[in-house]
Amino acid sequence: MKGCQRVDKRLDCRMNTTLAFMNLGGQEMIIIFVVILLLFGAKKIPELARGLGKSMGEFKKARDEFEREITKAEDDVKIREAAGKEPRDS
Repeated sequence: MKGCQRVDKRLDCRMNTTLAFMNLGGQEMIIIFVVILLLFGAKKIPELARGLGKSMGEFKKARDEFEREITKAEDDVKIREAAGKEPRDS
């Protein structure tokens, strides 16, 4: 099979994400880019990319904040358990 390799007596058929995105080849990607260029125009594409980048940054910040809160809560529970105290219901 194309793109498959033998690993530990089994076939590993992971897609190479740099070369294939949802089974699209180079020509299809170029056609999609040209259609997007025609629909939005050359001036609008950088604005769309900038907005996408900002939204990805905000998403990453929210994810990191969520992970910090979860880690903090876990640490608080461990500290209470180590001290032999049960958390009180508020």
